[in-house]
Amino acid sequence: MPAQAPSLTARVLSRTAHAAPLLARVAIVAAALISFVPAPPRIVLGPPQTVITRNPAICVHTRLTDEVEEWKVQRTLALVREMGAPTIVEYFPWPYVDRGEGRYDWSHPDRIIRHAEHQGLRVIARLGLVPARLRPPAEERVTSLTYLPYDAFDEFAAFVGAFVARYRGRVEDIIIWNEPNLAFEWGNRPPDPEAYTELLRLTYTAAHAANPAVRVLGGALAPTLEPETSGYAMSDLLFLERMYAAGARDWFDALAVHAYGFTAPPDAPPDPAAINFRRVELLRAIMTAHGDENKPVVITEAGWSDDPRWANSVRPGQRIAYTLDAFEQAAAWPWLEAVCVWNFRIPVDQSNRRDAYFALVSSDFTRKPIYDAIQAYARGWESPYTP
Repeated sequence: MPAQAPSLTARVLSRTAHAAPLLARVAIVAAALISFVPAPPRIVLGPPQTVITRNPAICVHTRLTDEVEEWKVQRTLALVREMGAPTIVEYFPWPYVDRGEGRYDWSHPDRIIRHAEHQGLRVIARLGLVPARLRPPAEERVTSLTYLPYDAFDEFAAFVGAFVARYRGRVEDIIIWNEPNLAFEWGNRPPDPEAYTELLRLTYTAAHAANPAVRVLGGALAPTLEPETSGYAMSDLLFLERMYAAGARDWFDALAVHAYGFTAPPDAPPDPAAINFRRVELLRAIMTAHGDENKPVVITEAGWSDDPRWANSVRPGQRIAYTLDAFEQAAAWPWLEAVCVWNFRIPVDQSNRRDAYFALVSSDFTRKPIYDAIQAYARGWESPYTP
């Protein structure tokens, strides 16, 4: 009688038994290799720090939102302190913390604010963007991260209230949205000052319910000469006028403005037909005309670019001189609280050429000459550069 062939199950078990030692050796080697992977650097806060400066109006707009490594957050903010800037503007996008209908993951904002506090820095929080769950499906309408449906204004207000409540006593200034007078920042829709005023009303109410001492900064308007009928943008002067006409005066505590010089020096006279640093004086005149002269102004973005390939840029030496002169110019405005330079550092220079030429520090933490010049100015040291 012929021998019976082993069953399929027996053959599988036999091969598994022979392979077991090999698999065990592979597992040991893999574990050994993993053990050689360096652990993430351990972040030690060290003693609390204090900013030393002779000009408390110096401020920078950081971009730590997309910085994933904690040591880089710490290093960036330490450089801000060492430069002599006591205030930062930082962006805290709603979608980054939103986990659906009133649930939030605050771990990344917690990290940034903890390190800022430790460096002795005041934080002005810029709030904006929209979670995908609230935007129309792409097959119905192509939208952007800035498309906030009008019927979702209350949900954004709830996020603002939750943010203010969480950081009560730690973050006392918030900016509602960014450059709403640009279609790009308003969900690729024509700018709508009346709708933005309604957004201010809802967020102001939610923020002050969470913390009566918080200050709501409205506006953050982009300087632009576009006419009302453009569809792509609206003059910041006209936008602010229409905000007041819609009742915005009751719904913000300070006005945030953007003051870019382009190729003009900081002392170029204000002109409704020109974009320059002193254009902020025209916005201030509108506030005064509406009885709002007691509210302060904060320049939350300002600066000059030294991009050699951009027509609206200046030479690096001019950029240094113009920036320092802008601080002096701003000191003559008693209603102005801070000039926040755009931008301090971005995580990856190559991914955003335009912003990289506005930065004071490269993504690899190389300090540009303008950093050293501002530091010498802020600390009262001899300037390392001759104008």
